[in-house]
Amino acid sequence: MNKTNKRREFLQKAFLASAGLIAAPSVFSKPSISPAFADQNSLKLGIAGFSFVNFNLDQSLAMMKRMDVRYLCIKDFHLPYNSTEAQITSFHKKLAESNVTGYAVGPIYTKTIADIDNAFNYAKRVGVHLVVGIPEIKDLAYVAQKAAEYQIRYAIHNHGPEDKIYPNATVIWNHIKGLNNYIGMCFDMGHNMRDGQDPLKDLLRYKDRIFDLHLKNVTAADAKGTTCELGRGVINIPAFVKGLRKINYSGSCSLEFEKDMKDPLAGLAESVGYFRGVLSSI
Repeated sequence: MNKTNKRREFLQKAFLASAGLIAAPSVFSKPSISPAFADQNSLKLGIAGFSFVNFNLDQSLAMMKRMDVRYLCIKDFHLPYNSTEAQITSFHKKLAESNVTGYAVGPIYTKTIADIDNAFNYAKRVGVHLVVGIPEIKDLAYVAQKAAEYQIRYAIHNHGPEDKIYPNATVIWNHIKGLNNYIGMCFDMGHNMRDGQDPLKDLLRYKDRIFDLHLKNVTAADAKGTTCELGRGVINIPAFVKGLRKINYSGSCSLEFEKDMKDPLAGLAESVGYFRGVLSSI
């Protein structure tokens, strides 16, 4: 069997182990580390809440439990902005019962100063230390000020060529480089690639301001590219994961799966298994 086929077989086994379809110890060179916990011991694997836009919280947590993914970026359709303290407490209780931690809120679009105030107040009440957002350029200094005041980091999300404000990481960097270190970016590597950029080079270039990561692959390195399973696209995921380890990335790697959004479990599970297989092989 040649090297390519061996690697393909290995990653296939890693996916099956992640999905609970074969016994884990035969897949990994270190039997003491099961695939379910491989990411917990190095890079933190999570889910961006938008992946579950068509599902309620219970359904979403059930899918996360099946994949044994432990981190969730919270969207308002699961926990509304006007939630009471009792609702927030109940929300966190449900997450804890599924062994899931809500680590951030967003993305949140803001158009006014009041919107920004509300976003930080929401994050404080929810008890997270990261807001993922899309603010107006004119408001960036205020965002940085509020982030420092609340001691809650703020990560601007890039959305590719269709986004006329924040299409890629370099544009974000040019807007925030003179602001305090509480403001950074939620680096969407797929949209960055769709805007003709190099995700790995930008990861290394802007590492100090990358607070969150939307982990995904895309079918093409242009505006026509769409989200696909992690191991099937044009981004070299093993090289990117090596880059994450090189910079000692400590944030979450949250899968944002924008394909088959009414039935995402198979694609998410395949991506989870691929990611864990890559982690165990490098």
